[in-house]
Amino acid sequence: MAYDLEEQEQLDEFKAWWAKNGKMVSSLVLVVVLAYVGWQGYHYWIQKKSTEASNIYQTLVTTDATKLDAIKTQANQLTSEYIVTPYAGRAAVFLAKTQYEAKDVNGAKQQLQWAIEHAKESSVQAIAGLQLAGIHYENKDYESAKKVLNNIQDQGYLGLKDNLLGDVFLAEGKTEEAKKALTSALKNLDPQGRLSQLTKQKLESLGG
Repeated sequence: MAYDLEEQEQLDEFKAWWAKNGKMVSSLVLVVVLAYVGWQGYHYWIQKKSTEASNIYQTLVTTDATKLDAIKTQANQLTSEYIVTPYAGRAAVFLAKTQYEAKDVNGAKQQLQWAIEHAKESSVQAIAGLQLAGIHYENKDYESAKKVLNNIQDQGYLGLKDNLLGDVFLAEGKTEEAKKALTSALKNLDPQGRLSQLTKQKLESLGG
């Protein structure tokens, strides 16, 4: 009987506690449930968008390069409607390549800048940066080329970055800076690769 009384007291205490805190607890539980459902819904939406973007991107990269308008339409769809997916950045780089080959240099530069700012993959940002810096280099806009190169952070592209940076310094007549950049490039390039061998030759020609 003593146990029953103790149990009843605990039950009464719980009822009193619930009367005081029940609404708050229910609200917290509801918030947690809604957050979980929302999180699951967001992931489903992202997966759905990625699948759609993948299909559009596959069509994009297999489109005849001479059909520039069709490529622009598909790429612009990806960069506007599927910016949350990695395919948007890839599409911008692909469109830039097509535009550059079609002699639309300004259009290519715009797409590459967009990819640098919005691509979800650091590797795509780095590729866009290297290509944009290359265009600046070709146009003898060395300051812009250096600015773009200095913002590349992806570890996998540091060798390419420093190699091009060395070329920019050489074009400016800055031999010592070129040596430093090319020496740094060799640390991140494949020792057996052709680019590494060419970089060594450039460095040796400078007395490095």
